[in-house]
Amino acid sequence: MSSEANPPVSGQSSSDSALEKRTLRKVTLRLIPFIIAMYFINYLDRTNLGIAGPGGMNEDLAMNATQFGFAAGVFFFGYLILEVPSNLALHKFGARIWLARILISWGIVAAAMAFVPSHGWLYVLRFLLGVAEAGFFPGIILYLTYWFPTSMRARATALFMLAIPMSSVIGSPLSSWLISSGNSIFENFAGWRFMFIIEGVPAILLGIMCIFYLTDRPRDAKWLTPDERNWLQSTMDAEEAGKAETFHYPVRRSLLQPRVWALSFVYFGMVYGLYALSFFLPTIISGFQETFGVEYSIVEIGFITAIPYVFGALAMYFWSRHGDRTNERVWHVAVPLFIGGVTIPIALYLSSPFTTMIAVTITCMAICAALPTFWPLPQTFLAGAGAAAGLALINSLGNSAGFFAPYITGGLAELTGTQNAGMWVVGAAMVAAGIVTLVLKAAPAPDRVNPEMTK
Repeated sequence: MSSEANPPVSGQSSSDSALEKRTLRKVTLRLIPFIIAMYFINYLDRTNLGIAGPGGMNEDLAMNATQFGFAAGVFFFGYLILEVPSNLALHKFGARIWLARILISWGIVAAAMAFVPSHGWLYVLRFLLGVAEAGFFPGIILYLTYWFPTSMRARATALFMLAIPMSSVIGSPLSSWLISSGNSIFENFAGWRFMFIIEGVPAILLGIMCIFYLTDRPRDAKWLTPDERNWLQSTMDAEEAGKAETFHYPVRRSLLQPRVWALSFVYFGMVYGLYALSFFLPTIISGFQETFGVEYSIVEIGFITAIPYVFGALAMYFWSRHGDRTNERVWHVAVPLFIGGVTIPIALYLSSPFTTMIAVTITCMAICAALPTFWPLPQTFLAGAGAAAGLALINSLGNSAGFFAPYITGGLAELTGTQNAGMWVVGAAMVAAGIVTLVLKAAPAPDRVNPEMTK
């Protein structure tokens, strides 16, 4: 963490500033790499279906584009139903135990997908994978609010969410290589099945590690010195108390607040773009073979798929850093959504694989830039159990795009014979999300109601 990351606030002594920098550096080095590893495996297990499909699974299970889209999207039914209860459980029981439960259960289900005999059973296990994973992402977002002050919340979120582009930069070639290796090693066991097993086991191992490695709150962190623990806990308590006093959003009000539902739509728009890209980019690249007369192996498709995410990772980090340094949130979400909404449909009308990939890369950079800068918006007025419920609701409703994006995109591809119509829908969803972001602005007006009436 650079010395400029957290400039001293007015009236803050140099010793306090040094304590802040030292403490947050320790917290970052202790928590973020482990959280990245968890989310890397989470996102990989969630999206490796996109590599498995053209890698032999669709043919082996006799799946068309619509059925593949449904298999990709049915994950989110179970995920959405249990998201809010799971995050409230994390707030009550602590991140260490609850995240371990999530990791171990999803690892078991992810590995079990290797043994599905038909697409019907694939639907069942994808649904159960969503049930197992429910609460993980909003749980981590909530967990970060226990450890990182508002002034560096977007950067902390971006560091954690770097696992998304990393899972494609590393995960796409890795998944492709595992499929290719499995096909070479086994005669009667398909490579995509081998991939599911190998990529499911790490979640179980990380879940076990989680019990012994994570710390629930700063006050429990024996790896911080007493003055570091006291400074961090008092800072986070003061921020939470300030939000609770200003806005008064307990659980019930958080779940019914129109602003929370509007932010869910914003998140829906960016997630729509993310999952359309994640699940169908390998298929789009595979389609270059017919459109442009080129040929790619499954491993080459994996490496080409990774290219946009390299640039997406850079955009995610530096854009969120700029948002924290300027303390501007709204335009840091809206501008990337507008850019991505324009470039994604245009990509499929370009005349070569190279120019198409440039447009796709810009889209990926836009989506990755918007994701971490979005989460400070609800965190400006949600605190405590209200934050646990509100953040989970936003993630739950927003991630319903994880069902609609692949299902609608796959259905339109089957109906029209091309990916073009589906990508126009993706672009429209992202632009609409950008417009709503501008309408909402950064935060609601301070709440003047009696907090006793909001319980």
